[in-house]
Amino acid sequence: MNRILVPTDFSEQAENALKVAAILAKAHNAEIYLLHMMEIPMQQTDPGQAQSDIPETLFFMKLAQKRFKNLMAQDYLENITVHETVKADITFNEIKDSCKELNIDLIVMGSHGATGMKEMFVGSNAEKVVRSSDVPVLVIKNEHENFEVSDFVFASDFKNDNKETYMQAVKFAQAFGAKIHLLLVITSSNFMTSYEAKSRINDFISGQTFDNYTIIIHNDHTVEQGILNVSKDLDADLIGISTHGRQGIAHFFNGSISEDLVNHAKRPVITFKI
Repeated sequence: MNRILVPTDFSEQAENALKVAAILAKAHNAEIYLLHMMEIPMQQTDPGQAQSDIPETLFFMKLAQKRFKNLMAQDYLENITVHETVKADITFNEIKDSCKELNIDLIVMGSHGATGMKEMFVGSNAEKVVRSSDVPVLVIKNEHENFEVSDFVFASDFKNDNKETYMQAVKFAQAFGAKIHLLLVITSSNFMTSYEAKSRINDFISGQTFDNYTIIIHNDHTVEQGILNVSKDLDADLIGISTHGRQGIAHFFNGSISEDLVNHAKRPVITFKI
């Protein structure tokens, strides 16, 4: 974990994420790339427009620079290398492209979630990043004076296409000295016996040397509710889950458990792209 990307709109939620990123950066001697995606009306970026539009664009740029300066003065960023970037683009593919360009290992971003009709038609910014990102995304909901992970719930169907994401989760757990709780939620639509479920998990992790884990088989109405309930019972510090990153019409009709968790969970969630 050498390079951490933190998208910011200078909101309270974004600063909560930056504080966690700072804790991680100090613990792992990592650098932070602070990215502000500045929304500029399209007519102001059209070279065919009148020169009178330019002062307003410069105003937004100077405002972003002032906010960066205020952030950089915060004590929690002391002795951390922070790179500041402003992008005049509000598409979430820009974050994905920035990760490739900067060789980012982890995205940390804040979210207050989305519910109801807003979730159906708009979703949260964090959800959109999760959907498009190829690198792990750590979503922070609240302020953390210390970010310690002792109990890490990793929920999966424990099929072979999740093995790479499991190894990423193991590395994250090892970095914190955390115990992973391997969770398989059984619902009426994907029923299996407890014996079958435990056998699937044991087969999935066979040959792995990481041994700081427990196996949890949980029955619930939905997979998402099962993850939330188990995490609450354990008072887990972090929820981890794999995502296929469905986009467009496939996402609208099929949805994604990982994206729902990003919107609804009250505790930090980390997603790993399959």
